[in-house]
Amino acid sequence: MDAPSRAHQSEARRRRLVALLADGGFHSGQTLARKLRMSRGGIWKLVQALREMGVQIESLPRQGYRMAHPIDLLSREEVLASLPPETRAKLIELDVLLTVDSTNRYLGDLAAPEPGRARVCVAEVQTAGRGRRGRSWLAPFASGICFSMAWQFAELPPGFPALSLVVGVAAVRALERFDAREIGLKWPNDLVWQGRKLGGILIEMRGESAGPAHVIIGIGINMRMPADVRIELAKHHAVLVADVHEVLRERCPSRNALIAALIEELTKALESFARQGFDGFIDQWRMLDVLQHASVKIVNGDQTVFGIASGVDRDGALLVEVDGELRRFISGEVSVRKQEVMPPEMDGIA
Repeated sequence: MDAPSRAHQSEARRRRLVALLADGGFHSGQTLARKLRMSRGGIWKLVQALREMGVQIESLPRQGYRMAHPIDLLSREEVLASLPPETRAKLIELDVLLTVDSTNRYLGDLAAPEPGRARVCVAEVQTAGRGRRGRSWLAPFASGICFSMAWQFAELPPGFPALSLVVGVAAVRALERFDAREIGLKWPNDLVWQGRKLGGILIEMRGESAGPAHVIIGIGINMRMPADVRIELAKHHAVLVADVHEVLRERCPSRNALIAALIEELTKALESFARQGFDGFIDQWRMLDVLQHASVKIVNGDQTVFGIASGVDRDGALLVEVDGELRRFISGEVSVRKQEVMPPEMDGIA
């Protein structure tokens, strides 16, 4: 068996073992070995490999193995079944992976889809997930959504720099389908709830600046973040996080249901954006804007500017009143100066 075949077989076995343990109950090594048609020693090695990926698997003598808690596994079949036929017809492929370095990188290595169609990748674990400006994105196993969509515009839409803002509006619309409330957007790419980070967006453009525009849209959303991860983020990055379970409690959807909603809302938003640019989204974005009228600090290269956030323009640039003059920013690190409005955050995602 060649190396790619062995790697594929190992991946398949890890996925099957995770599926067997997903209910949170104990499963003996003997039972698992029989179901996977391998030795008990082989099961032990698979468990060790999964633990190294961050999967929390407990083991007790005479009881066997179990997950630390039941998990909501990603399922290609469940996502596709939740999509309306018209959206499913626009989806070239949906790849559901156990582990990948980056869902954006994975799609970036594939051919661009034809205009008006999408290719999507989701993963349980990203080993090298990135945010804006090369920051890492922390998403423990099965704790969130690591989602990327490849899309190609036949030609650049008007207001193309505002694409990340359009994607933010689409993500909020997907969450609102499940009755999520008080979700806001922080320029240029964060989803926030009650001043804490719920998710983020990373847009990568491939190909030439003229002609068709091939984009990879990465979205990361926290679904159920472990307490130790929250503490680590707050300690090292001054990031206070929120998750969908905290927002919706007993009404929290499965990750598969939310992924299907993201695919549908994002596909519709990208089609609309291709026709009319940011004009069709700017009013809703302004309603979701958590920076509006806030005292902000913008760090752009070696320049630091203080002012009052005053919304965005039709190209998605941030408008800031600085010493009585309205200035326009197309990039930069933005933080709110008043802690009681919203704590400083790390920009970026998934």
